[in-house]
Parts: sequence; structure tokens; C-alpha cells
Amino acid sequence: MRFTVLTLFPELIDTFFSHGMVGRAIANGIIFGTTINIRDFAFNRHNSVDDRPYGGGCGMVMRPEPLALAIKEAKLSSPESKVILMSPQGETFDQKIACQLASAMQGLIFVCGRYEGIDERVVAQFVDEELSIGDYVMTGGELASMVIMDSVIRLLPGVLGGSESAQMDSFINGRLEHAHYTRPPVFDEIAVPDILVGGNHKKIEEWREASSLKRTFLKRPDLFEKDGCSDQEKKLLKQWRCELKGWIEKLETLINQS
Repeated sequence: MRFTVLTLFPELIDTFFSHGMVGRAIANGIIFGTTINIRDFAFNRHNSVDDRPYGGGCGMVMRPEPLALAIKEAKLSSPESKVILMSPQGETFDQKIACQLASAMQGLIFVCGRYEGIDERVVAQFVDEELSIGDYVMTGGELASMVIMDSVIRLLPGVLGGSESAQMDSFINGRLEHAHYTRPPVFDEIAVPDILVGGNHKKIEEWREASSLKRTFLKRPDLFEKDGCSDQEKKLLKQWRCELKGWIEKLETLINQS
């Protein structure tokens, strides 16, 4: 899968492509990562790619000619690639979109704007999709494109160490991931849960499911509104409701005694 980033600052993206998980994926031939400097397609002696906006206003706007030529150049190497514009006006990126982009196995061309934005004619003619990583504004699309690439690349076959690693992530099944523990067995007088060191894999899976459900309920209850609850989750929730009811009755007894 080919990832191409159109930017005025290719050195930012080149560093991303050369380190960590992404760097290993490129070295192993699982993905290809490249940058195209939009300024290389400037047509004036100053190599400027921006100009004043029609209608007045503050800031500058990226001109359409260099950006259009850069997109066409990227398409020569990967004609089937989807062109994605990083924009606060785009659909908010999430794990579902990451899975869709990864499963399509198409190349992705990221357009990273700067200044006040890019000429709307480029959006209309060359952009397939606009994506945002949140309701805030940044100085450019480079960091946002790296966030999306990192999320998508780790879902591709062969990138992570274990084939099931990505399937255990938060949001894959509409829930937050379970709690994790490692050595030492006791840290700051807090011990690892006995179930995790007991070797009973069935009990471990049950504990992890319960941990995932608790975390989701406490930290992201909105996720239940999107996906509802499975029969097993309903069973756990009913069990916790009974336990909480018992604790509440004990508390009321203590309060009344005092």
C-alpha cells in the first residue's frame, strides 16, 4: 500500500516514515511512503505557492496550479490512490474509518494545506474525501496526516508483531481495551490481579471482558449508545447492579446507625 503526502515541509513526513513501526513496515516492503514538495511545482521565480484571497480578508490561500500539478504527479505512481484533504471541515476520523481505509488496500494521497486553506477549485476537482482529526484548527495538515497514517498502517497485515494485536485495540468492537499489567508483580504495594497470573485462560478472558466493559462504562459511556450491549455484557451489568445494590443497602444501614 502506497502512502504519498503532498506538503510544503517534506522533512516532517520523511522523519515519520523513517522511524518505529512505520519505518519497519517500509523496510520490510509492506508499505511504501513518499513525499512530494508542493513548492517544486511553483511557476514563479520566488517559488511562492500562495496568494491573497479574492474578496479580501486576512491571511493567504494556497494557489490551485502548484497543488493540482502535485496531485497529478502523485497519481502517476499510484493512479488508484484516494486523494484525502486534511481539513477541519472534513468527517471526523475514527477507528471505523481507519479500518475502512486499511481494508480497501488502496493507496492514499494526503493533501496538507497551509495558510488560510487551499483554493476551493482544487477541492472540487481533485479531492476524493476530506478528513479531520478533531474540532480544532492547526497550522497545517502534516501532523493530522501522520495521525491517520499511523492508525491505518498498524491495521495492515504483517505490520504489528502479532496477527491479533490490532483486533484487541480500543474501539475495534465499540469498547475500550481492557487494563494491562506487566512485571513486577507488586508495584507501590499494588499487586497484579490474581486471575492474570493463575494460568486459567478462560478466567483471564472473562476478566478482560469485564475490565473492558468497566472502562467503557466509566470513561466512555457514549459508546453504549452507538452499539448497544451484547447478551454477555448485559449479564455482567446485571451482576454489577446486584452487587451495587447490596453495597448501597450496607451504606444506608451504616448511615442510619450513625
